[in-house]
Amino acid sequence: MSLPRLPATTAVGAVHLRVRDLDRAIGFYTEGLGLRLQGRVGDVARLGAWNSELLVLVEAPGAAKPRGTTGLYHFALLVPSRRDLARSLRHLIAKRVPLTGMSDHSVSESLYLSDPDGNGIEIYRDRPREEWPIVDGQLRMTTDPLDVESLLAECGPKDAPQAGLPSGTRMGHVHLHVAHLADSERFYSEILGFELRQRFGRTALFLAAGGYHHHIGLNTWAGVGAPPPPPGALGLLHFEVLLPDTGTLDGILKRLRAAGVPVTEAPGGGEAADPSGNAVRLLARPQSK
Repeated sequence: MSLPRLPATTAVGAVHLRVRDLDRAIGFYTEGLGLRLQGRVGDVARLGAWNSELLVLVEAPGAAKPRGTTGLYHFALLVPSRRDLARSLRHLIAKRVPLTGMSDHSVSESLYLSDPDGNGIEIYRDRPREEWPIVDGQLRMTTDPLDVESLLAECGPKDAPQAGLPSGTRMGHVHLHVAHLADSERFYSEILGFELRQRFGRTALFLAAGGYHHHIGLNTWAGVGAPPPPPGALGLLHFEVLLPDTGTLDGILKRLRAAGVPVTEAPGGGEAADPSGNAVRLLARPQSK
């Protein structure tokens, strides 16, 4: 049986998060990270890079951050070039934003940090596809130390730290804590249509559309069988998957319903939860001509 596969233009859209203090979160994401506040209405704020919406923050003052549950591991902001990543690193250093890690994944170079509510963040740049390592016909992502000296050398001595994330920054991927890899792989591959790109032992795997290294990362690092967070907890509300046309959207919604997965209507599409309770909002995004 052939599996459904998503069009190459499929992308990850905005990530929606529940935060405890909206003013604090806005300050971190604008001053610390370099996103732009695109609008705020009541307890909801929308942020992005220039005209692209990347994050939607919803305030929940009494909410708690649970441990050992499924949910967001990190969301990942993809910048256009290595120089942009270098300027972002200089900006984070200038703003004294602590990093939790820096890695070279062979397909990309990445900076890692967390927001004040403990939501994981990655900022990264891709290497050209022709440089991605292929071993025995399979993509081989690695986790190696980042050459920080080489990265910072991309900026000249008079190159000011980047005031904001550059135009062209987009949501590259999301990485999720799940309860069981097999159930989650079936959901994202056999129903949604992402293609398996790499397994990381028995604890993680990566899926994508269009030959990308990954749009979706899944891991059981919070524990096999981890429960979903309680209702109203801080963290992931849902993330968007942007589809190129309504035909693709309708096909996915049909497969979800055929598999017995509840689907709720959402503006421009529908929303469903994966087997670990992570909510995915599926939206049709007509391509400009």
